[in-house]
Amino acid sequence: MSDTTIKPRIEKAPVLERITTALPIALVPVLAVLGFVAIGDPAAWLTLTVAGLAMGLMIFIMASGLTVVFGLMDVINFGHGAFISVGAFVGFSILIWLGGWTASSSVFLNLAAVFLAILVSMVATGLMGYAFERVIVMPVYGQHLKQILVTMGGLIVAQQLIHVFWGPDEIHVARPESLRGSIVIGEAAIEKYRLVAVGIGVALFLAMRHVLKSTKIGLLVRAGVENGEMVEALGYRIRRLFLIVFMVGSALAGLGGVMWGLYQETITAHMGSEIMVLVFIVVIIGGLGSVEGCFIGALLVGLLSNYTAFLAPKVALVSTIALMVIILMWRPQGLYPVVKAK
Repeated sequence: MSDTTIKPRIEKAPVLERITTALPIALVPVLAVLGFVAIGDPAAWLTLTVAGLAMGLMIFIMASGLTVVFGLMDVINFGHGAFISVGAFVGFSILIWLGGWTASSSVFLNLAAVFLAILVSMVATGLMGYAFERVIVMPVYGQHLKQILVTMGGLIVAQQLIHVFWGPDEIHVARPESLRGSIVIGEAAIEKYRLVAVGIGVALFLAMRHVLKSTKIGLLVRAGVENGEMVEALGYRIRRLFLIVFMVGSALAGLGGVMWGLYQETITAHMGSEIMVLVFIVVIIGGLGSVEGCFIGALLVGLLSNYTAFLAPKVALVSTIALMVIILMWRPQGLYPVVKAK
């Protein structure tokens, strides 16, 4: 009797399906090429492109936590903007406290001050997220209308508390010495801070992707998004996982608040609610629960906003809404929707 080796047959995804999956990834370079053609000036295009990438990646940082929270917990959290605002003000306080570091000519001290401000803001907003989930969100799981009302109420309370602790006035935020000014590449002037924002945003996306794809906690989060009942049946406490994810999402909003405040160089109590329009657009474009879709959607929004602001400032006001409408007409559930099992 001869031995026979039976090799498993691996079925490859149809070519059309693979192309359809890859199409959203191509949207970013296609938009960049169209922007280059429309602008015509290479120096202006490079400056606008880096600015668009920086803006998009900061929006991604703020939106990534929200999209995972919605995908896993099915929570519509209109209070997410509160964490952005609180993160910005806590970061501002730390930077003021470290004024000697930020005014120094040392790049190391400047970056240390920024990262310490980010760390403290993330801890503060993460703890705030714990209280927010326990007190406001937990009683209204599965009730979307009540979620909208109570989280909006939480946002208003947070804004009023900011007025109490930091005052109602707009506050100027000075960037550390080494992050001011621009780097000249050819004829293009690129702000140093925008390059730092691009680096942090890309690093965060890669880290999140690694955690979600290659770790046990990531596996549980993805399984919880697909089928939370199955995860509970396997003996895992899905509610504890919900809480951890909510706290991480809140901490990421705090990180985004610090970076956005340094980007705009001004902070207000209402900055979180104002930026939430773009955050929700990015989440919807990317597909609820999808970090990859959120990343691509944020880059599209950032690039399109900067290109249209340069080419047609009046059109820039509606360009992101038009982008969302076009994407949803093509893919009604977003670029990479996470579909829950029924």
